Amino acid sequence: MSSFSKSSFSKHDHSACVTDGLRAAEAHCAASKLHFTPVRRRALEILLREHKAMGAYDMLARLAQDGLGSAPPVAYRALDFLVSHGFAHKIEKLNAYIACAHPGQAHDPAFMICRSCDAVAEASTNPQAGQLGRAAQEAGFKIEHAVIEAEGICPACDPS
Repeated sequence: MSSFSKSSFSKHDHSACVTDGLRAAEAHCAASKLHFTPVRRRALEILLREHKAMGAYDMLARLAQDGLGSAPPVAYRALDFLVSHGFAHKIEKLNAYIACAHPGQAHDPAFMICRSCDAVAEASTNPQAGQLGRAAQEAGFKIEHAVIEAEGICPACDPS
């Protein structure tokens, strides 16, 4: 079972993604007494506005343009904070980061990565179900968390 979110693959109110994502992060940080610094906020805003995966050095360049620091640890610390608190995910295949489509919700993400344009869509999955779940059960393995990355072609790049 999976549920698709608003993504770079579908038309939607993109400004709502930014507003809703920032509001969710601000509320979570306030409730959890986490420091949502200007650098962390801006990094999340950039990911939300871009609506695609970004490398840490791309993020650093954007933060530096805003006068928020130019040393690599600035970007990495902000991105690590966003990932560790569920506001962003790291896409291993691209060595890049993307804003979470389901902030504040415990979920196991599946990422569909376009091999042509690098657009990424996120879906929430249940790794205990389906073939992965059956294989784990047969092996006596208990899945606690899974991240799936699938490469293919997005609707915008599909020539058919």
